[in-house]
Amino acid sequence: MKSKIVGGIILLLVIIVIIAFQFVNVNKPEEITVSGYLGGEKEGLMQDEEVKKILKDKYGITVEYTKAGSIEMIEQDSSDKDYLFPSSQTALELFNQTKSDKLYKSEIVFNSPIVIYTWKPIAEALINNRIVEEKDNSYYIADTSALIKLVTDKKKWSDIGVNDLYGYVTIQSTDPNKSNSGNMFAGLVANIMNNETVVDSSTVDTILPNLKDFFGKIGYMEHSSGDLFEQYLKTGMGAKPMIAGYENQMIEFAIENPNDWNMVKEQVAVLYPEPTVWSSHPLIALNEKGAKLIEAMQDEEIQKIAWEKHGFRTGVNGTINTEVEGFYGIPKNINAVIQMPNPDTMQKIMDGIK
Repeated sequence: MKSKIVGGIILLLVIIVIIAFQFVNVNKPEEITVSGYLGGEKEGLMQDEEVKKILKDKYGITVEYTKAGSIEMIEQDSSDKDYLFPSSQTALELFNQTKSDKLYKSEIVFNSPIVIYTWKPIAEALINNRIVEEKDNSYYIADTSALIKLVTDKKKWSDIGVNDLYGYVTIQSTDPNKSNSGNMFAGLVANIMNNETVVDSSTVDTILPNLKDFFGKIGYMEHSSGDLFEQYLKTGMGAKPMIAGYENQMIEFAIENPNDWNMVKEQVAVLYPEPTVWSSHPLIALNEKGAKLIEAMQDEEIQKIAWEKHGFRTGVNGTINTEVEGFYGIPKNINAVIQMPNPDTMQKIMDGIK
């Protein structure tokens, strides 16, 4: 009798284990590897161990990527890829124009405004010249047209009171024909030159000579916003006085490199152009696997990590974390925004400054 009871208990335990195993496997997502092209500014996010764990545990996704500029990835062969993750809606629109038959699904999952990274002595000089204003611990380029004019008029750094720098005032950017930050900056500068009105087919020819001259003064241009930002921090004010980049880059750097941040935080300055342009980050799915990645990247936990650790504004208007905002002088809202020129106009701009 005792042996029968023991046997029954063992049988019951075996049944429970089998049911539990089946339940776990039913709820465990199918494991897939998703491969694609990724904008360099999102590399830190996709390497984040918390993000990788959420993708793996909740969605069964392992992400593989090749770093590429936003415009570059649209032009490259993506027949063996599952997704493209550029940094602008312009890239998505160009993709729709040239490869619409390849589009499975797309969603904008992050946003980041274009900013100008510089150094405190330059920011102070620009304040003295009434080009920049400091409000609520943030720097705003109140007269963006005047800043652009310093470049086109070939003003020297000494002309604005920065006597430690030699040569002419320049704002360096990535290559507009390869990288989105350069492309967005080109669109912004074009709009500023057009009396802060969005450039279109009727006005692009008028501003193109000045725009070409502006970018001609930059010299060699990096293909990646991540590489340009790294050089800005490493080579300092003498080599990289002002660069165009994404807001999220400094936030991510400060959070991931607290020791390095403490060494430079009193030296660097983030300038918000008025107006600026939003860099939207659309995730372009080329198949069902890419669509599953879109769903995963919209996960609330990942969206929270994207802002709090990597500086990407999420949601419709960009969520904000007040602790990060207060510490880094990041404005809660970005209100002074102008639209980018349409894709056809941007293509003419890109061809004109190639």
